[in-house]
Amino acid sequence: MMGHSHAMTGAIAWLGLAPAFAALPLLNESSRFIETGIMASALTPSELIAGAIVCAGAAMLPDLDHPSATIAQTFGPVTWALSKFVAWISGGHRGMTHSLVFAVAIGFGAHWLANTYPIGRDIMVVLLIGLALRAIGIGIPGKKAGSAMINIGLTAGLFVVFMSLGVGYAWLGLAVGIGCFTHVVGDCMTERGCPVLWPLAVRWVLPWKIGIKTGKTFEQKILAPILSVAIIGLLFWRLAPV
Repeated sequence: MMGHSHAMTGAIAWLGLAPAFAALPLLNESSRFIETGIMASALTPSELIAGAIVCAGAAMLPDLDHPSATIAQTFGPVTWALSKFVAWISGGHRGMTHSLVFAVAIGFGAHWLANTYPIGRDIMVVLLIGLALRAIGIGIPGKKAGSAMINIGLTAGLFVVFMSLGVGYAWLGLAVGIGCFTHVVGDCMTERGCPVLWPLAVRWVLPWKIGIKTGKTFEQKILAPILSVAIIGLLFWRLAPV
């Protein structure tokens, strides 16, 4: 799948699944308990939206094993060099990073970071917001420098807004894990499939070898609009007054 498809399915997965996990200890923000004496058991609307954006960005992470992918081009030579290294250690594109092991490991890693190093957590959140914006194509067509400036400005603006709204990030690890796994599931619907149970080499193709061809008419003209409508519908459903 292309970057925008991965990002949108990540957002959809978060909006669909996150509220069901809201009561788990993983999502309970201890700082709120200290301030209010009441343990949070549900995501706030701002956290739901922030989580959707972060999860969309996290859905790009498995493609860090592909030097030509959107994520590898997002932050210039830094992400390109990192992508080359990841491709080397993971055995090339659609290797280790496209597996359940990677999704679980990076999810727990993000959770640990969020609860141990606030600065590291904030850096990760900013990077994932930037990835999400880049994936959905926000920028100026044909203008890399201009697009980068717009991306940086919007990323910084969104992070400041979330901070001003008191968004907590106890859910960061879950969002990252869901995003990565959603990417794997999406690529399993393409012709090449993914080594879901890496280090086993067998590639999984789902469902029933549907064989979506990456970047072709179906993905761009049919799937993308469907995913967009699904995101809007889920947002209205989750944010509508009870």
